[in-house]
Amino acid sequence: MILCLDVGNSLVVGGVFAGEELRFQFRVTTHGKPTSDELGVFLRSALRENDIDPAGFDAIAMCSVVPDLIHSLRSACLKYFELEPFVLQPGVKTGLRIKYSDPREVGTDRIADAIAATHRFPGEDLIVVDFGTATTIEVVTGERDYLGGAILPGVRLSMEALDAGTAKLPAVEIVAPTLAIGRSTTESIQAGLYFGTLGAIRLLIDRITEEAFAGRRPIVVATGGFSSLYRDEPDFDHVIPDLILHGLRLALAMNS
Repeated sequence: MILCLDVGNSLVVGGVFAGEELRFQFRVTTHGKPTSDELGVFLRSALRENDIDPAGFDAIAMCSVVPDLIHSLRSACLKYFELEPFVLQPGVKTGLRIKYSDPREVGTDRIADAIAATHRFPGEDLIVVDFGTATTIEVVTGERDYLGGAILPGVRLSMEALDAGTAKLPAVEIVAPTLAIGRSTTESIQAGLYFGTLGAIRLLIDRITEEAFAGRRPIVVATGGFSSLYRDEPDFDHVIPDLILHGLRLALAMNS
């Protein structure tokens, strides 16, 4: 078995693979910078509670957008699993040609998304929209050229900014409303968050399609924690929430 860990700004998302099958997922908050022991105990407990033997892993793969947590997680893997984790980082094999001005600046979560998408849709031009703490957009050609993309505040981050930066606007449940006209403050915020994000993404998809693919529409894939909100929107050809975990598994295989 393989344990894959996606370390984000808000959560560590874990996935357990048996071969190519994703058997189990779990999440733990990263607020407060947990120690290696806290992470190790949580990981082993989460696995045992789901009838997975922590001693049964052959490898661990991880990516992180929080540099401070890489050391803690590596230490947790060594102490609690006796495995040196593979870390997706600049310099490892990805199967992509990174066209960023400085390839080291690209978030490894974005690279994992691109790896998995090109594997799932070989030879296709792709736009990958990851609905996480930040909403990121990746642009990849059918020749596996990673062209770059766009970054905007995520749905929850936008909601938290409204809550923290205003006197009367509360935190709300993030849902997919049916109407753009809210009939209460809560409904109005929900409509603004959902349709505002969707509108921004629609415009970016249109602009990227013209800039990168001469108007030929690529395959558009939604992924990430909030991607299921947009499952019924025609803008997305596929909704694959766990794309990063599959990308980590593939990157591990490339570098083994």
